[in-house]
Amino acid sequence: MKLAKRVSLLSPSPTLAITAKSNEMKRQGLDVVGLGAGEPDFNTPTHIIEAAERAMREGRTKYTATAGIPELLQAISEKFERDNGLTYSTKQIIVTNGGKHALYNLFMSLLDPGDEVIIPIPYWVSYPEMVKVAEGVPVFIEGYEANAFKVTAQQVKTAITPRTRAIILNSPSNPTGSIYTRQELEEIVEVCLAHNILMVSDEIYEKLIYDGHEHVSVATFSKEAYENTVIINGMSKPYSMTGWRMGYAAGNQTLIQAMVDLSSHSTSNPTSFAQYGSLAALTGTQEPLEMMKREFVKRRDRVVDLLNQIEGISCLKPEGAFYVFPNVSEAMKKMGYDHVDKWCEDLLVEQKVALVPGSGFGSANHARISYAASMEQLEKGIERIRQFVRRG
Repeated sequence: MKLAKRVSLLSPSPTLAITAKSNEMKRQGLDVVGLGAGEPDFNTPTHIIEAAERAMREGRTKYTATAGIPELLQAISEKFERDNGLTYSTKQIIVTNGGKHALYNLFMSLLDPGDEVIIPIPYWVSYPEMVKVAEGVPVFIEGYEANAFKVTAQQVKTAITPRTRAIILNSPSNPTGSIYTRQELEEIVEVCLAHNILMVSDEIYEKLIYDGHEHVSVATFSKEAYENTVIINGMSKPYSMTGWRMGYAAGNQTLIQAMVDLSSHSTSNPTSFAQYGSLAALTGTQEPLEMMKREFVKRRDRVVDLLNQIEGISCLKPEGAFYVFPNVSEAMKKMGYDHVDKWCEDLLVEQKVALVPGSGFGSANHARISYAASMEQLEKGIERIRQFVRRG
């Protein structure tokens, strides 16, 4: 069967692929340590589950407004004011079926064929694929490891062409956990505003920041920056609600309305009772989030320490999210590998450890490890990585 060209251009998600393969091995009874999934291992907090359950029992299981229930839109508006000092009316906000859906609707509403989107490397695996589906062109600029994987304003300026429509900024970053400083962002914003480029600020890991570092939204810098920014966020990461598929976007009302119109002819509204759970997440106790953050710091510190003890592997300490992105190039070279995909594949087969190869994020020298797993699993997995490297 002949398929549409837009589908043929897509690459499978390596994160979902590695998770599926490791889960299949587990079903076969193998002792697999899965360090690939980008989701907290904690269950969704009880008060969120209870709110969704209560909504179902009260009959709130019908269609809602496409953009989301009014109460949730208002809670998101208040969250922006409280956490970010930003004022968005409910008409400037859309609730979506996960943060991924918000990004997809954004690019489908924004891009015409041939329009370019600047994407820093390393990038989250779905960014370039979404741009390609919308018939746009991903333009990559490399965030070097020596600069904590972050790009500079000068790199952004060099990448701009007359076809550039947007840039994606992800801080804290997936896969590196790096955070842009206020000054770094101010310099990038200045370049973007000078060239009328929309800033797509993916802030899904906003709440998962450690060691006193600051989250800064580019929309806060000026009225012009506010008008040229779309913020993407969601419930999945901070509230351990990955399977609930609840995200949101905020920005220019005309663009947000276009995204709403697109949803009305594709997904309709997000799941009704999941919206009530999300309302509880935003307005209820934040202690489960704080507990999760404290545990992530312990795991991060242990993982970075253990990885840096393995010959041929080096790992920067991330400032946010729940990933490390170790450089495994020396270990690969010593073991006779010339591609990280094969290295990760053999690691899974021989030592039963599932990592995501860095190639999916635009880097051939790295692998992503999620420390959203128990300390026991992390220590077991890294010990197996050490044994795998030693056999080389």
